[in-house]
Amino acid sequence: MKRIGLLFLFVVFLCCTISAQIVDTIEVFSQKMGRNIKNVVVLPQGYDKSASRTYPVVYLLHGYGGSYDTWVRRTKKSLPQEASKWQMIVVCPDGQNSWYWDSPIDPKMQFETYVSSELVNYIDANYKTISSSKGRAVTGFSMGGHGGLWLGINHPDVFGACGSMSGGVDIRPFPNNWDMKKRLGTYKTNTAIWDSYTVINQLDKIEPNSLSIIIDCGRDDFFYQVNEELHKEMLYRNIPHDYIIRPGKHTHEYWNNAVDYQLQFFSKFFDQE
Repeated sequence: MKRIGLLFLFVVFLCCTISAQIVDTIEVFSQKMGRNIKNVVVLPQGYDKSASRTYPVVYLLHGYGGSYDTWVRRTKKSLPQEASKWQMIVVCPDGQNSWYWDSPIDPKMQFETYVSSELVNYIDANYKTISSSKGRAVTGFSMGGHGGLWLGINHPDVFGACGSMSGGVDIRPFPNNWDMKKRLGTYKTNTAIWDSYTVINQLDKIEPNSLSIIIDCGRDDFFYQVNEELHKEMLYRNIPHDYIIRPGKHTHEYWNNAVDYQLQFFSKFFDQE
């Protein structure tokens, strides 16, 4: 019995060690904001820092009210297994209700620079990554869906693929929601800024065949209509993209399912490159 007990403890220790190797919580200093930001880094099974193999990276962004651990703690608890299945590194930054902009009025909310530059540079310097746009994708849900498209469209040299799940792709119908006026000023007095900081008005920046895009939204989501309008505008402009509409609301259960399609989409993008 004593030997069995020791064997059990060894197995528990081994499992904990493996888990610790797969999921890291790190702090990365933002020079622009002058503070540390937390992030979760999920490594695929078999990752070996001493080996020559490099991996693509998907940056997963959380929604309003979330944090760096929302994806692994609530939205997709099986994320380590997904990273292993697709053999990619997954990075989940803390977005702190920033909408992933560089706020023009709040110097402590400069998350466009943080994610697209400071965090990417840190990850490339400290992990075995494919350090080019051919090996990077960014997506997220809700506020993070806006962030995924915003960062992808505005930084195609960094991210070769981007996506959105239930994203707030046009912020203007919601002028009093989710702290956006704390980042941009009020819509009434800063209409031009709101116009220039919404995803649907970024489409003219997309060069032909420069960006792989996937968009997903539930039919019963309060962001459904703005996603429909974005889809129609992209069709009008002949911008290639995958567009998925399924029954569903603005819930973690929906995003738990939606991210499976997004990771598969990004995997195909990485394989093509």
